[in-house]
Amino acid sequence: MASPVSSAVHQGRALWLSTIAFTICFAVWTIFSIIGIRIKQELGLNDTQFGLLVGTPILSGSLIRLVLGIWTDQYGGRRVYTVVMLAAALATYMLTWARTYPEFLVAALFVGIAGGSFAVGIAYVSRFYAAGKQGTALGIFGAGNVGAALTKFVAPFVLVAYGWQTVAQVWALVIGLMGIAFWMFSEEDPVVRARREKNEKPTSAWLELEPLKNVQVWRFALYYFFVFGAFVALALWLPQYLIKVYGVDIKTAGMVAAMFSLPASVFRAYGGHLSDRYGARRVMYWTFLVGVVTTFVLSYPPTDYLVKTVNGTVSFHLEMGLVPFTVTVFVLGFFMALGKAAVYKHIPVYYPRNVGAVGGLVGMIGGLGGFVLPIVFGALVDLTGLWTSCFMLLFFLVAGSLAWMHVAIRHMEHGVVGEALKKLPELPEMEEIHKPEHVGALSGTVLTDWRPEDKTFWETTGRAIARRNLWISIPALLLSFAVWQVWSVVVAKLPSVGFKFTTAELFWLAALPGISGAVLRIFYSFMVPIFGGRLWTTLATWSLLIPAIGIGYAVQNPSTPYPVFLALALLCGFGGGNFASSMSNISFFFPRAEKGNALALNAGLGNLGVSTVQFVVPIIITVGVFGWFGGDPATVTSGTQTSSLWLQNAGFIWVPFIVASAFAAWFGMNDIASAKASFADQAVIFQRKHNWIMCWLYTGTFGSFIGYSAGFPLLAKTQFPSVDALQFVFLGPLVGALSRSATGWIADKWGGARVTFWVFILMMLGVLGILYFIGIKDQPGAFWGFFAMFLILFFATGVGNASTFQMIPNIMRKEMDRLMPTADALTRQRQAEKESAAITGFTSAIAAFGAFFIPKSYGTSIDLTGGVQGALWGFFIFYVICIVITWAVYSRKGGLLHDIERSPRIVPVTQAAE
Repeated sequence: MASPVSSAVHQGRALWLSTIAFTICFAVWTIFSIIGIRIKQELGLNDTQFGLLVGTPILSGSLIRLVLGIWTDQYGGRRVYTVVMLAAALATYMLTWARTYPEFLVAALFVGIAGGSFAVGIAYVSRFYAAGKQGTALGIFGAGNVGAALTKFVAPFVLVAYGWQTVAQVWALVIGLMGIAFWMFSEEDPVVRARREKNEKPTSAWLELEPLKNVQVWRFALYYFFVFGAFVALALWLPQYLIKVYGVDIKTAGMVAAMFSLPASVFRAYGGHLSDRYGARRVMYWTFLVGVVTTFVLSYPPTDYLVKTVNGTVSFHLEMGLVPFTVTVFVLGFFMALGKAAVYKHIPVYYPRNVGAVGGLVGMIGGLGGFVLPIVFGALVDLTGLWTSCFMLLFFLVAGSLAWMHVAIRHMEHGVVGEALKKLPELPEMEEIHKPEHVGALSGTVLTDWRPEDKTFWETTGRAIARRNLWISIPALLLSFAVWQVWSVVVAKLPSVGFKFTTAELFWLAALPGISGAVLRIFYSFMVPIFGGRLWTTLATWSLLIPAIGIGYAVQNPSTPYPVFLALALLCGFGGGNFASSMSNISFFFPRAEKGNALALNAGLGNLGVSTVQFVVPIIITVGVFGWFGGDPATVTSGTQTSSLWLQNAGFIWVPFIVASAFAAWFGMNDIASAKASFADQAVIFQRKHNWIMCWLYTGTFGSFIGYSAGFPLLAKTQFPSVDALQFVFLGPLVGALSRSATGWIADKWGGARVTFWVFILMMLGVLGILYFIGIKDQPGAFWGFFAMFLILFFATGVGNASTFQMIPNIMRKEMDRLMPTADALTRQRQAEKESAAITGFTSAIAAFGAFFIPKSYGTSIDLTGGVQGALWGFFIFYVICIVITWAVYSRKGGLLHDIERSPRIVPVTQAAE
């Protein structure tokens, strides 16, 4: 028996030799994506003829996969792989002899032999690995798709310097040498070696084809038609697309097209890892969901809009530039790579003895997409005249695949509950052949055992996992707040770059993200128990790209209609909604003794996004950090001086960080199985009176924080126009965020109700101070007194934000003793945790309306009275009411939290291991 070290050496050699060989084969297989452009010019081909030319090798390479897969199962991958590469080398070299279009088609047919190598490599590599590692191994092998990017990187330079014939000759030489090297250094796979030792004959071709009678093999192969077939089609089509649409040269077209092929290839290895860890179904869902979004965006053709308004006709132009196109196809390619790995994860699990035949069939179906789609792309361009029609077709293809998969899954799971549900396959296509040994093989893992109140579990396992999730959650939440509050700075600069909006219209732009964020928080409050914290955090973070990119484009054109800005302001509410789900998610991870501080850190450091946006945006808009990628600056005149302003950077600056944070959430966070609950389970909080009381109190703390943050810049500018307040306003939210994250321990130690009581007293004093300094605003130094009072207010709101959230779990634990007197301690604890999480999210939703009402109150007060004093007196009265409620319900002797906050700390009972 071979030692583990020896086995690992054999596995590694087989994997890396096969991957390198497949990379070179794929580079040869897609050679027409580059040389075909020059051949088209020489022969004067139309787009349909060009599509047929680049698709012909894909056709032959796809059809031959089934045969090569069977031969690999019969005779071994070492022999078949070598023959494939040597035959492809000869065919590629003979390509240089072609002169007419039919001759090129025949030559391309034989070049396609290189594409058949995939079926050979899949069967060969899988035999060296156990089932638990095959997803990762086959993912690494499949990353050989990067050969398409290699051709796009290198071939244009060789073509320009020496001609397309030299490209074919060099590619033929490389694949021929690789075929010889593979034969010299590879070894027979374990199955073939064992067969030879026993002098057994290989299985007949008819028996190898036996699994192909199962209809699920054919149905499942249709998924691969999109994730691989569309990948190959775009890899071939994009260079031509880029040259025609964006007018770039062939070198630039190759480089940009490689930005699709590269992630669509190299990340296939990671897709295998994700399928092993999180489940193939989840990876497929994400592939199709992102595919729907990206293809929809890419399919939108350049359009001129003519909008009739009450003030006349407004026209504007929408068109995706080269840079956002490159970014979007990169994202599409990345998720296609994950999907390819998820599809092939199934094959060695369900067909361990027929990987070659089944893998060959699935690869053939997918490869046929690479043949059919380029031809259809060309025909669509000829018929419609729209170059984006190719993405329209892909949109309908992926949307149909997603709908079909989802409906099939729901149909399979209908009426199945409990343990029976866990035993179902990941995808319904496999239901007929799903056996006990397949249960859980493709499902991935979640945290099924989560006991943070168990001291031993927490110290040995729980704390590290909880902290990782917390530190991934914090930057995601910070970016959410940054996008949510970006209008608080942008509106002050819109008049400088040519927008003729009134003061009331500007206040509306500052206020609308608050109301949309607040409304979304109501729904986001219940999402984590339904979808899982990891999935929802990732999806919510990705959604921030929509307003960030939209703002970057809208502010560049002063003729952009005001309704577009209103829509973008509403979309910024995505960032506001994220807070509710983020806090709900983190609340599940930590024990009672650490929950207050954890929530304070998550919320407080997340709140830093407000001060971050107010500090970063005024600086970043003065510098062209993105070069020509970011667009031209606007010229701003101030007196006799002129300067350049890149206001679009206020949106674009967050894009790379949003992408990084979304990936971190997807790859690094966890779902907790015990945290699952339906909306109906959580809706019980609407019957709890303390839910509504805490909504009122949290509106007084967080509602004030976010409302003052949104309205402070514009308020300071209107009240003290001679002071450039934008350079100071970020300090207010900064103080509020830091005080929240740094004072969570105070509420844990002294009690949330007692701290909240004194917070509202301090806020009353702060409002009185602001009223005083506005009354003497024409006197020297009045601004600094005004500013100091606001800093006191921000500090108080931060402390109050932490203390009010600390109250919620204590309230619900006390309430569960009353509401569930017959339940055991563990049941009451779990119910209290679920209701606390829902109330935490819901109160944050209601309080977020402060981001709308406070700026709007300023504007309304100015319209009605000519000043903001009316609004401030209203805030003062509100804080008086908050003091009365806090004392009467919670902190007084006899109040709900009086005994809890004044009694010695009780150590939670250790939950018994289950």
